[in-house]
Amino acid sequence: MEPVSESTLGDVVLMGSLMVKGKNKQPNVEIDLDKYEAAILDMDGVVTDTARAHAASWKQMFDAYLKEHSAKRGWRYKAFDDIKDYYRYIDGKLRYQGVASFLESRGIVLPYGNPDDPPDKETVCSLGNRKNRFFHDYLKENGAKAYQSTIEFLQNLKNRKIATAVISSSRNAKAVLTAAGVQELFQVMVDGVYGAEHNLKGKPEPDIFLEAARQLNVAPETVLVIEDSISGVEAAKKGGFGLIIGIDRTGRNTEIKNHGADLVVTDLSEIRSEKHEYPS
Repeated sequence: MEPVSESTLGDVVLMGSLMVKGKNKQPNVEIDLDKYEAAILDMDGVVTDTARAHAASWKQMFDAYLKEHSAKRGWRYKAFDDIKDYYRYIDGKLRYQGVASFLESRGIVLPYGNPDDPPDKETVCSLGNRKNRFFHDYLKENGAKAYQSTIEFLQNLKNRKIATAVISSSRNAKAVLTAAGVQELFQVMVDGVYGAEHNLKGKPEPDIFLEAARQLNVAPETVLVIEDSISGVEAAKKGGFGLIIGIDRTGRNTEIKNHGADLVVTDLSEIRSEKHEYPS
């Protein structure tokens, strides 16, 4: 076994609880899960295979808007990139926050509007509502699926009596989790609806993670966080959580690590854990 560098994981390595096996292959990461009282998992891209559906819905909405906007102003049309633009400006953020972030990158300024703006109005909220309509259409047609490796990981946590929470910036989280059949695997859910009702700041602020920890009645330093978004790992880092695991399904390993993940894997099946026996 080859220890992960101390500069990356600090006390975790000194305690010998995390190792990476193999130099020239995808690493198997060994974690002493019994160090943690709880785990908080992001939904899209970690629990459910819906990140691609969100990216496709954003692209459908933004491409239509950008074509119209460019034609009106005589600008050169540049499509929304459902990988680069999605992960840089949208992923992990509140819906309207994501709209504003991307528009700013293109030099487009729109009035914020109101959450009940109709889809044909030209406001930040209106564009977000258009995207939400496309996503609901996708969900009705295709449903939602959970990653089998994540289900198995959650079952492992349950066997160890480690509490679990799921967080999401999405207001669709409950519908997605229900469609995927995994809502009952979590004791706590903090989503975009709850966040709006309780004035929680969106990622990269740690509010949503800290609220999940509060509801689980655990201290952040005793909690394992699993995230796939840049803004998510930044938020968990700000919140002082015990271990931050990044999920990289799209080749962003270095970027995710640079923004706060203690380690990065492509799937939770790469994580190995051993039940340690302690003397009575």
